[in-house]
Amino acid sequence: TEILEPAVKGTLNVLGSCKKNPSLRRVVLTSSSSTVRARDDFDYKIPLDETSWSSLELCETLQVWYALAKTQAEKAAWEFCNENKIDLVTVLPAFVIGPSLPPDLCSTASDVLALLKGETEQFQWHGRMGYVHIDDVALCHILVYEHEGASGRYLCSSTVIDNDELVSILSARYPSLPIPKGFAKLDRPYYEFNTSKIRSLGFKFRPIEEMFDDCIESLVEKGLLSLHSAHQRPLS
Repeated sequence: TEILEPAVKGTLNVLGSCKKNPSLRRVVLTSSSSTVRARDDFDYKIPLDETSWSSLELCETLQVWYALAKTQAEKAAWEFCNENKIDLVTVLPAFVIGPSLPPDLCSTASDVLALLKGETEQFQWHGRMGYVHIDDVALCHILVYEHEGASGRYLCSSTVIDNDELVSILSARYPSLPIPKGFAKLDRPYYEFNTSKIRSLGFKFRPIEEMFDDCIESLVEKGLLSLHSAHQRPLS
């Protein structure tokens, strides 16, 4: 309830204010890719796209409260906007990576920092995960707001990758960091994302290497991480 009620009520409160503004052109709502992938009834050979919705029943059974809250909030937003004829577009970001602006790290950046310091506990739950650069998330919001033909939902994800593949890439780029060698396999369905909808508007995503380079550079600048060798910023 602590997560679910504020997610739905907060979303509807904002949309209620939007409804009162006659000059409103479009509302762009930040949702999450977790509203697409928390389900167990799909064909893993077919990448998930914006037509897919997470199963509320599965989220409740597995106690995946974040995905449940995001899914309920987005569904409530669509219902409200359809009833009130508001032009709604939703952006569904994957796990967001990149430089961190606030002095205190968010949970996402904390998970990454722990991984780079050799811990596996916080990152283990990722299993297979979609990743996206924080700058791409911002640019995606601007694009779907400004593009006249934008409509509906838009997955915002550069790469879907397993933990083992991710740490292999990071270890090769940052050999001085005590990055874990591997993770226990989780019993979760394999999936990919089909992001052709946002790409059809001309959008290009930054690669996984760039998002983690920028994240690590930010952590070093904040004094939270040390690169012990004379390691230069990796070339792309």
